[in-house]
Amino acid sequence: MTPFLITIIALALIFDYINGFHDAANSIATVVSTKVLTPFQAVLWAALFNSVAFFIFKDHGVADTVAKTVKPDHVTGNMMIVIFSGLIAAIFWNLLTWWFGIPSSSSHTLIGGFAGAAVAAGGFDAINSPIVIRTAAFIFLAPLIGMIMAFIMSLWFLSSFKKGWTSKIFSIAVIVFVIVFLWFNLEYSAEVLKKKTHYDTYFIQVIFYSKNFKWILMAIILLTMAFFSLYLSNLNAHKANQWFKRLQLVSSAAFSIGHGGNDAQKVMGIITAALIAGGQISKFEQMPGWVPIACYAAIGLGTMSGGWKIVKTMGTKITKVTPFEGVAAETAGALTLFITEALKIPVSTTHTITGAIMGVGATKRLSAVRWGVTFNLLWAWILTIPISGLLAAGVYFIVSLF
Repeated sequence: MTPFLITIIALALIFDYINGFHDAANSIATVVSTKVLTPFQAVLWAALFNSVAFFIFKDHGVADTVAKTVKPDHVTGNMMIVIFSGLIAAIFWNLLTWWFGIPSSSSHTLIGGFAGAAVAAGGFDAINSPIVIRTAAFIFLAPLIGMIMAFIMSLWFLSSFKKGWTSKIFSIAVIVFVIVFLWFNLEYSAEVLKKKTHYDTYFIQVIFYSKNFKWILMAIILLTMAFFSLYLSNLNAHKANQWFKRLQLVSSAAFSIGHGGNDAQKVMGIITAALIAGGQISKFEQMPGWVPIACYAAIGLGTMSGGWKIVKTMGTKITKVTPFEGVAAETAGALTLFITEALKIPVSTTHTITGAIMGVGATKRLSAVRWGVTFNLLWAWILTIPISGLLAAGVYFIVSLF
């Protein structure tokens, strides 16, 4: 490896580390604000499950999408400088927004920087427009999906607690659907594995072999929530609150898995693009094993460092969150991240959990959400890609002089 390639890899892992503490609030804001865990316990919990994502998201679909943001043939000979410039811009914008406590998107910062430097090098034809447009669209779609799912989940729990028949019918329907889905999914995976190995397979092997393991995990989360909603009707307010505090550990862990799987992959994509440009490998599928390990480790360590300014914004300024609402928001956020990762769409965990928190706040009354704070955040989200792109273009022109 050349010194420049090593520098790029180091910068990418530094960005991954910054991403971890910048986005730590996404995983722990609600669990800290509801006092289920202390801040120190919460970051350890989130960091652990950030790393667990390594064993779940095996197809690296998001990483592949990020790596293809730029068309290498349009920036011939300058790809390394493009990646370097994008990383410098992304690190600068991440640190700036962290300093001011703004929960901007690390994902969009990285993609904006990568694309901006590519435009400076080869014009707008150098970027893969469908990928950038799809990513930009999810600036609005990810929080909207998170908000709708959290709103539905909150109403589901509220109806269950009030012993409504509608919630029981809905819960039973979810349980039946999930069991049928798991049966067919695992049966299909067993058949595929048997053809590959020519041996009988064990249940645990089938689960972990399945490329649909993220879907299986989503199904298990839904199954847990459905059974809990049926049990909820038998509890008084105090016992229900105690159970929601315990369940928030599960929902927080699920969201941390989604965060690790989504955000670490973006850096994997950047490093792989650099390895291809540096001649170390010829295609994405040849990504070395150390790349995902290094990326998941870096984001886990970053999460352990925390990002308390953003925790305050996410956990208290948007709306006051109770343990029940924390479970609804984190579960909705986790499911949104799992779905978008399965679709290979790089989305913002920040946008997703913010939308989910707004969703649970709206179930109380629309005025419970501090819309002024929300609109300020929206402006930061909209500006992230263009500002990161402009910064990266500026860095590219400066570096090109040497």
